[in-house]
Amino acid sequence: MSELSTTEHALLGAPHQYLTPLERPSLEVAKAWCRELTRSHYENFHVATVFLPKNVRPHFESVYAYCRVADDLGDEVSDPAVAIRLLDAWGSMLDECYDSPERSMHPVFIALHETIRACNLPRQLFHDLLIAFRMDQVKPEYETWDELLEYSHYSANPVGRLVLLVCGYRDEKIALLSDKICTALQLANFWQDVVEDKERGRRYLPAESMMRFGVEEGQIEGRVFTPEFAAMVQDLVTRTRAMLAEGGEIVRYVNRDLAVTLNLFRKGGDAILDGIVAQDYDVLRGRPVVSKAKKLSLLGGSLLEKLRAGMSR
Repeated sequence: MSELSTTEHALLGAPHQYLTPLERPSLEVAKAWCRELTRSHYENFHVATVFLPKNVRPHFESVYAYCRVADDLGDEVSDPAVAIRLLDAWGSMLDECYDSPERSMHPVFIALHETIRACNLPRQLFHDLLIAFRMDQVKPEYETWDELLEYSHYSANPVGRLVLLVCGYRDEKIALLSDKICTALQLANFWQDVVEDKERGRRYLPAESMMRFGVEEGQIEGRVFTPEFAAMVQDLVTRTRAMLAEGGEIVRYVNRDLAVTLNLFRKGGDAILDGIVAQDYDVLRGRPVVSKAKKLSLLGGSLLEKLRAGMSR
């Protein structure tokens, strides 16, 4: 990403590339900044949005930029107190974007205001994401499946709802199906990243599942894989896959362009779960990954869906 001149006080303690510029960028510069941030990160979000109409892509990029910076303010800052302060500052900048947009200086909020205005996006969905990132600073372990669902309500579901709103869908029935996909994707990432999360001092494996299957806390840090651990992960994968399938019904209620994108997200989640199964549920020996061949297969399938949709119009 291109460098921005910065003030000393703006988001002090944040990664350098996220500091607020000294001079207010134009809307076009701000949109370009968000676009570059989206493209420079290896994430499914940018790839999936390629299948959407060009006129809505800048809105997705501004939403993604807001989420990406907020996530990094929480995860890339080692001191929890500093991270919470930065997230609070980001939330204040969000409120300024809604209440006094002419005062916004950060490129994210200059671009995001245009998206908020055009798509009528509620501020609470953006604030909900910050609630999740603050939770990461103060709640390192989860006791129940329901606690994970509550976390996902803040960490994942707002993104899906924002995607629907940008595409013009405001029906709660459709949003609830989106919630299932987004929650399942969040859970799949948890089961994929058990070791990495433990190294960060976090455990998203629910304690109730560990107790039910006879898994000890020390097995994660010591990477002690047992049949009991395998049975626990298998149960979590099964429940997560069922949620993905339930959410997949959303494609019946949206246009074909969006259906292709949402299907790609859902299939990506299934691919993560397939990777876990392929390792016989041993997520302790290494992070299960989706192979390049599988990713190309998913993209190729989505491209074919897109072409068929275009030919049938």
